[in-house]
This record gives sequence, structure tokens and C-alpha cells, in this order.
Amino acid sequence: QVQLVESGGGLVQAGGSLRLSCSASERTFSSYAMGWFRQAPGKEREFVAAISRSGGAKMHADSVKGRLSISRDNAKNTVYLQMTSLKPEDTAVYYCAAANSLGAQSRLYDYWGQGTQVTVSS
Repeated sequence: QVQLVESGGGLVQAGGSLRLSCSASERTFSSYAMGWFRQAPGKEREFVAAISRSGGAKMHADSVKGRLSISRDNAKNTVYLQMTSLKPEDTAVYYCAAANSLGAQSRLYDYWGQGTQVTVSS
């Protein structure tokens, strides 16, 4: 059982930056592909970014390319989401998740964190 804990969310003005972190309890963290998803009020959860076990392959949703970037540090059992040039439409609860394979579909992910709120004011 992998336990995931997100941190780093908060309130930021449009154009600002945040870095989300997701720490994993599992020593075999490096055996999982990791993803970030988000869910805005009244909307379905959507894919944001994913990264392979080694970090050599990455995927980003078109809506965030060039602004949000995923990375990982396997020595620290942590995956990050660097968020820049934030927009009000980025406001959502952000979740990290672990999967056995890299992909954008939420059904691939077996383990989920509790989420961290990101609010971007205009």
C-alpha cells in the first residue's frame, strides 16, 4: 500500500508560481509511474501531468504545457509539480497518484493522495 501526501498548495495571484510536492511512504517509489490530476468545483477530475519511473519520460496536458512541469526525485520519494504563469482556471484540488504504467487515464492509477487546494485569484 502506497501512501501519498501532497503539500504546497495555497492562494496565489494570477501570473504567480507554486510548487506542489507529493511524498510517498513506499521505499519502492521508483517502481511507480506518477501522475498529477486536478478537479475544479463542479467539474470532472482531469489529467495534468505524468512521469515515468526513472523520470525519463513525461506527459503534460495541452492546457498546461509550458506552464506546469512534473519532475521527481527518487532518492527523496517525492514527485513535484512546478506551476508558473498561473491562471484563475488552474484553481482546483490537485491530486498525485501512483501507477504501474505511464499514462493519462485515471483508471491506470491505483494509489491517490488526499489532494491539496490551489486557488488562483484574478
